[in-house]
Amino acid sequence: MKKKLKILFTSSEVHPFAKTGGLADVCSFLPLALKRLGHEVRVVMPKYKSISKSFQPVRVDLKVPVGDKIKKAFLFRSRLQNKVPIYFIENNSYFGRPQLYGNQHGDFPDNAERFIFFSRAILEFCESTGFCPDIIHCNDWQTGLVPLYLKTHYQDNPFFSSTRSVFSIHNLGYQGNFLKENLALANIPDKLFTPDGVEFYGRFSFLKAGLLFADILTTVSPSYCREIQTKENGFLMDGVLRLRSKDLHGVLNGVDETEWNPKNDSLIPSRYSAQDLSGKQKCRKELIQRFALDSHSNQPIVCMITRLSQQKGIELIAGGLNEILNKGINLIILGSGEQRLEDHFRKMNAKFPGQFAAHIGFDEKLAHQILAGSDLFLMPSLYEPCGLTQMYALKYGTVPLVRSVGGLRDSIKKYNAKNSQGTGFKFSQNTLKDLLLELARALSVYKNKSSWKSLMINGMETNNSWDNAAKKYLRLYLKALQ
Repeated sequence: MKKKLKILFTSSEVHPFAKTGGLADVCSFLPLALKRLGHEVRVVMPKYKSISKSFQPVRVDLKVPVGDKIKKAFLFRSRLQNKVPIYFIENNSYFGRPQLYGNQHGDFPDNAERFIFFSRAILEFCESTGFCPDIIHCNDWQTGLVPLYLKTHYQDNPFFSSTRSVFSIHNLGYQGNFLKENLALANIPDKLFTPDGVEFYGRFSFLKAGLLFADILTTVSPSYCREIQTKENGFLMDGVLRLRSKDLHGVLNGVDETEWNPKNDSLIPSRYSAQDLSGKQKCRKELIQRFALDSHSNQPIVCMITRLSQQKGIELIAGGLNEILNKGINLIILGSGEQRLEDHFRKMNAKFPGQFAAHIGFDEKLAHQILAGSDLFLMPSLYEPCGLTQMYALKYGTVPLVRSVGGLRDSIKKYNAKNSQGTGFKFSQNTLKDLLLELARALSVYKNKSSWKSLMINGMETNNSWDNAAKKYLRLYLKALQ
């Protein structure tokens, strides 16, 4: 590709500055991959109170229309891995809070206004800094108004005459649906509040705005792209998505090998590779000691690193824990989420000492150590747009056992014992019976050490680099610019 593109990435969260899930990883590692391919990339996100790092102030103040008022924003700058410029939009009344989207009482009641402000500030940022992007890549509902603004308020602005937008759906279950009254804050005319516009069952939908007005739509795996166009998995947006099906594309996420690679991971007890797996055994021993597992057992260690929510299939594990452990495994869970699930797994710690351990909360270092020391990684999601942890598990020689949905279907190839091909295990139905059958199959392979080693190496040598994904995105950017 000869044309050097100017690309602006917009997101409500970016690793390592603010993160609640995979969105933050994508909006960090994909810009870095695009930069490696020779393009000019910038990233913009809110400056939350929780971001403790100090940044260089940019001597540009933004004036952002919100309803009939002008709100000020201040700019700060840093770099992703000292390579890609990232800008932070500061307004303490909107973002000066410890959490990103809500607290223990639920979502912040002014989330509509917060991200109306952010969406307009993104476009004011471009003009005020003189950065005229070819592509503005928007991510999830928090930036869904940007494509709408480009096609309305900024349509006749010569600065943006060549700018096109790409809108990525990371999880269709989160839609940003708000009361109609927020139209006035967004300065969006009532004529757009129709079933053919931004109205969604009587609400003002930021996600729908992105789906309707972006030039190209993407989601984070080919299978999820197909699934969300069905009534079963479309969260009532399937009709809109089918309407735009020719512009909707699925691109599987990648893995950042500078951060997730056992060859150079400074967070794990011992480094290792597909050529020398001895370090993995050391990591396994450390994990047994860390969680007080039965050190005399040769049982495989199965891990889950997950959000404790219904989407992740965690109810299956909570309800069937006794039957799962009776298969002869040790199970470690790292995660946080719904209070009832957190409380349940805390109780299970006491019920199954030496065989089950749950660490409630999230710890990045511990996540690396658990992946490095485990034998199997379990991800039984109800639906999964892409999932990243199963691809990290492959890299660490920790064999995934997943439900065959969305990106899990696309990223894991089912193991075939006859030819030793494949990278993991998959089951289809959301039932404990199906999970246990596939777990039994995995355990039978585990008993054959040479087969298991081949399976581990298959996964470790899989190429899921972000550079591959970035090349696919670049083709879509060019399509948007045609």
